[in-house]
Amino acid sequence: MLSYVAGRLAAIVALAFGISGLVFLMLRLIPGDPVMALLGTQAANPEVVERLRRQLGLDESMASQYVTWLGNLFRGDFGYSYGQQRPVSELIAANFPATLQLTVCALFLSVLLGLAIGIVAALKRNRAADTLGMGLALALMSIPSFWLGLLLILLFAVTWPIFDVVGGTGFKGVVLPAVTLALGTVGFNARFIRSSVLSAQTQKHVITARAKGLSRATVFLRHVLRNSLLPILTVVGIQVGNLLSGTVVVETVFSRPGLGRLLVDAILSKDYLTVQAVVLIIAVIYAGANFVVDLCYPLLDPRIARR
Repeated sequence: MLSYVAGRLAAIVALAFGISGLVFLMLRLIPGDPVMALLGTQAANPEVVERLRRQLGLDESMASQYVTWLGNLFRGDFGYSYGQQRPVSELIAANFPATLQLTVCALFLSVLLGLAIGIVAALKRNRAADTLGMGLALALMSIPSFWLGLLLILLFAVTWPIFDVVGGTGFKGVVLPAVTLALGTVGFNARFIRSSVLSAQTQKHVITARAKGLSRATVFLRHVLRNSLLPILTVVGIQVGNLLSGTVVVETVFSRPGLGRLLVDAILSKDYLTVQAVVLIIAVIYAGANFVVDLCYPLLDPRIARR
């Protein structure tokens, strides 16, 4: 077990290095110059441009810039934001709680609605409820989150002013963004859960439990649902990454503070260090969530711990 944990932690470190290098390279290959974006009308003066480029370390080679950034990163220094004139660590600390709140709420709604639709569809297989549930799941998977967000704003913040329109972090401000973010993943969860429940219902121990005369509710709760939770746990780990990436669109649509909106603003302003830090943090959180999911497997299936 210890060797497995050590191997997974090493994989997370390797992933962080790979992501950091890839993002660093991609940002430098994208057309545009952060110095020109910062100076604006003063960019016509070559001396000013060269002086600022030297101050920001952009006159060095790409390899030298990357090594310098990694060295600062090991010391806990994410660098200084060009566009917002603040340390990147301060920007992340100020925006991360809002993204965490949105992601947790959306994950809860996504798993809850996905479980409800998937279980009902599996128990009513090939019936009207199954067809309706899977049709709804397909529709939710097909709706772009930015369009859904605008539609919810129009309905529940403009036509019926029930929730805050934009920018809120309280209960009324998080409902519409969380629903928008969650509905995009509910369809996938529902289809996966339906398949998992149907597969568990055909297991030999489930058939034996039914033959013993146990009630349908007892068989489902004790045998079917428990055996369905293992693959569902895998989905939860995957959805953390999907929801974190989805905050980029949702936070922008709702003008909500968070890492997603910070990332969009940093990309538009060519703020290299902020983009690198935010993408790296999202990648590490995604890998860490899947690592925790893997550690939870033996709790649901003790046979895994004995392998």
